[in-house]
Amino acid sequence: MQPASLSSSSGARDAHAGTVVVTGICGNLGRRVARALHRRFPVIGLDRRPFPGRPRDVEHVELELRSRRVDEVFRQNRVMTLVHLGVRHNLRDKDPAHHTFNVQAFRRLTELVERYGVKKLIYLSSANVYGPRPDNPQLLTEEAPLLGAAPFSEIGDLVELDMWAQSFLWQRPDVETVILRPSHILGTVRNAPSNYLRLPVVPTLLGFDPMVQLVHQDDVVLAIELVCRKGARGVFNIAGPPPIALSQAVEGLGRKRVSVPTSLARAGVRRLFRWHLTSFPAPELDFIRYVCMVDDSRARRELGYAPRRGLDATLRAVDEERWV
Repeated sequence: MQPASLSSSSGARDAHAGTVVVTGICGNLGRRVARALHRRFPVIGLDRRPFPGRPRDVEHVELELRSRRVDEVFRQNRVMTLVHLGVRHNLRDKDPAHHTFNVQAFRRLTELVERYGVKKLIYLSSANVYGPRPDNPQLLTEEAPLLGAAPFSEIGDLVELDMWAQSFLWQRPDVETVILRPSHILGTVRNAPSNYLRLPVVPTLLGFDPMVQLVHQDDVVLAIELVCRKGARGVFNIAGPPPIALSQAVEGLGRKRVSVPTSLARAGVRRLFRWHLTSFPAPELDFIRYVCMVDDSRARRELGYAPRRGLDATLRAVDEERWV
């Protein structure tokens, strides 16, 4: 399946747009971003992993983001836009070096944006930075506090990077800094929501059936492409089709569901995580216990964003073959 593209009809590149640098281009989402953007912009990908099957006109520089060679990419090309997808997500890795990589890499990239006059910085954050809480309003706006790290220290990196991006946004008004906070992304991506809904038997918490907000991976790509083409700056929530109850999402996929008492589920997940039998840490249970949904009216109003994938297509995306 090809990602949604604004430029699919014309196929013409914008000769004056300059180069778009995409970090983390070798992940499943990064590859979809590359295939959407390369039709209109020259694209250079930065990723330490190989990129088999990349489009011939997409350049891939295989390096780590903290490498000095990153400077050469910006110095030798007329980079106009940086799309930062290269955040390492490993909830099991508590090594301080993991945190250091994410923070140092992003700070270094913002320095390069300043040094080489990059006009636009797009950072893909997550609605998870708001945190699932019993006192959350039905829909969270971009002004809501970022409380995700309070009960869930494993996503502290995401909160810190989001706040760093906000600081850069206000310090450098000459740069079009955009922070995208999508709700739960579903698709071939290897993230917690998709992995959870891929389980043959999906556990839920007894007495809890929160409303959940899901977005297709291609609609996230669409949001990134819109930002690349529009003169926007600021923070934008990104949502998909209308929210549904968690139980309805599970049933919509034809999965079996088992309800477990919260205390038993928390103790069991802690043990399984410690024994490397699951990738879900216990604090993630709050996402199937409390609501954490966003108001994306700003993106719809200022970016012209509207999801192209309906609920059924969004749910079914978790069962698609891995996109390569």
